[in-house]
Amino acid sequence: MDTFFVSHGSPTLSIDESLEARHFLKSWRSNVMPGVTPKAILVISGHWDTKAPAVNVINGANETIYDFYGFPKQMYQLKYPAPGAPQTAKKVSELLKQAGFGPIKEDKTRGLDHGAWVPLMLMYPDADIPVCQLSVQSGKDASYHYNLGRALAPLRDEGVLIVGSGSATHNLRAISFDNRPSPTWAVEFDDWLKDAVLNQRYDEVNHFMEKVPSAKMAHPWPDHFYPLHVALGAAGENPRSELIHTSWSAGSLSYTSFRFTSP
Repeated sequence: MDTFFVSHGSPTLSIDESLEARHFLKSWRSNVMPGVTPKAILVISGHWDTKAPAVNVINGANETIYDFYGFPKQMYQLKYPAPGAPQTAKKVSELLKQAGFGPIKEDKTRGLDHGAWVPLMLMYPDADIPVCQLSVQSGKDASYHYNLGRALAPLRDEGVLIVGSGSATHNLRAISFDNRPSPTWAVEFDDWLKDAVLNQRYDEVNHFMEKVPSAKMAHPWPDHFYPLHVALGAAGENPRSELIHTSWSAGSLSYTSFRFTSP
């Protein structure tokens, strides 16, 4: 099973038909993973940030978390009641403990935040595939998250789809809604990211803050970038990479997304 990094951008991805990324995600089953149904889905979302790794272990349906404010009412009426994936979640916990990342918190009440359910409602609208989430640790660095992903690699062979859900650029203080062109710093970072990933300069990706002058502007806080490193690590050593989508919204939000395939 390949691993993926998906940029989920704004929560309005859930309703805004003008967003190219929305149509990309709606075509997921036909264009990205045709004929493949995952046994379960593990989402690493930039919207769950903890000091130590945590996984949600849910029996029954996941609750839909509306962790955004001031958006259209219809967005708060959307539901994504995918079943929990408790067996997968416990395997995540075991693998991370074995790799030295313990202790791992097993959260038995937390549902799916919008970094998980918004893209998934477009990718798998029937909400019939079990889903669990793993948190990021923004107090750690990118290499830590890459190694976190490496520990999760065995899940691929069990039919688990690993999706890092974040954003290729994520500076909420620099978004705009007046049709301005994307700012230079955002374009520069996005161009660097595509070039580095597609040319397999993964060590550079794991040290992006030191390597890219615009990194701090593109990611003032790294929570939405670390899901990429987990997905990259989970694909194994030196995976092949593919750009599966790129578009922009709100001026500086890049929806650049990748597939990683184990060699």
